[in-house]
Amino acid sequence: MDNHEIVIIGGGPAGLAAALAARKAGIQDILILERDGCLGGILNQCIHNGFGLHTFKEELSGPEYAARYIRMAEEGQIPYKLNTMAIQISKDRKITAVNREDGLTEIQAKAIILAMGCRERPRGALNIPGYRPAGIYSAGTAQRLMNIEGYSVGKEVVILGSGDIGLIMARRMTLEGAKVKVVAELMPYSGGLKRNIVQCLDDYGIPLKLSHTVVNIEGKERVTGVTLAKVGPDRKPIPGTEEHYSCDTLLLSVGLIPENELTKGIGVSMSRVTSGPEVNERFETSAEGIFACGNVLHVHDLVDYVSEEAENAGRNAAAYVRAGEKQEGHTVVLKAENGVRYTVPQTIDLANIPEQITVRFRVADVYKDRYISVYYDDTRVSRRKKKVLAPGEMEQVVLKKESFAGCQGIQKIVICTEEES
Repeated sequence: MDNHEIVIIGGGPAGLAAALAARKAGIQDILILERDGCLGGILNQCIHNGFGLHTFKEELSGPEYAARYIRMAEEGQIPYKLNTMAIQISKDRKITAVNREDGLTEIQAKAIILAMGCRERPRGALNIPGYRPAGIYSAGTAQRLMNIEGYSVGKEVVILGSGDIGLIMARRMTLEGAKVKVVAELMPYSGGLKRNIVQCLDDYGIPLKLSHTVVNIEGKERVTGVTLAKVGPDRKPIPGTEEHYSCDTLLLSVGLIPENELTKGIGVSMSRVTSGPEVNERFETSAEGIFACGNVLHVHDLVDYVSEEAENAGRNAAAYVRAGEKQEGHTVVLKAENGVRYTVPQTIDLANIPEQITVRFRVADVYKDRYISVYYDDTRVSRRKKKVLAPGEMEQVVLKKESFAGCQGIQKIVICTEEES
């Protein structure tokens, strides 16, 4: 049995930031397990810029951002194992992992940080009629093929879904000489950041069709065309609105799912909205000593927020290793209401609250001129006006420790949107 104080599952931006924070907090015995052949995670294939503005106060590409964390980890001599797959985690923090060198191994950890990231929703989840020809890719797969493997995936392209990866790939394909004919989005709003819509579609004259979906894929050996149709409020295609586009490639950018098969195996409480584990203010799951951060917890729009969240998880895991489980005090539940889909964290222990807590969330629809309000039980404690709220942009509120003075008996914290009254 191999023993370590903190074991981190995943060597992407979340895992690296958590490891560095734990080391800075005084923990020397740390091990990172990474299933890929190198550290850095998904950032290695994200060659576009826009990373690091919050963390490093400068604009970096994905590989540059990852390289800075990898360099810091190597300077700190934090050990890691590559090409190593964690296949099971028990509630008593025993990890079963496998790689070619060691074979099947068991690792006992005092604390575990889950940082496995997320994966793309596949075509099989969409129920699109048609054959299964060549030329259908998830946007992330196409990104890897082009940016790491050096392949061109197609010349005439239709993209289904306006998530950030799909928007970025619309620009990437255009720069490589392909013709992106249209980006279709099932919802009446884009799932990506506003800046990506402007920089990746508007700047290149690529049309975005909201409330549209693919209703047929043509071609047996290779995609020869797709048919789009408008959808109604029930998200079902409206007969008579079909449009045909000839193309040789269909990219799917239809959502990201936290990579949580390992997490579910532990038996921790899971959120039905985020598909990630529920955590408290320390980013600890319902299993003692097992923490979670980054896209395995909930899908982020900015990697800078992933790093910030992971640093908190790393510090808290270090505190747990040093002191053991904190004595549970008065736990307050956070509730998302009236246009707010979820919150992270989901609970706060008032006995162990830090000086401030950042609560992140997403809204359910596009709202204009609304307030983000915070209630302690039925008392409103803060209100902030936003001109536009959109599901593609993550929002946050900061709860300060001092705001709970005299509120020790509260049962719930409600975060909601409100119209002007």
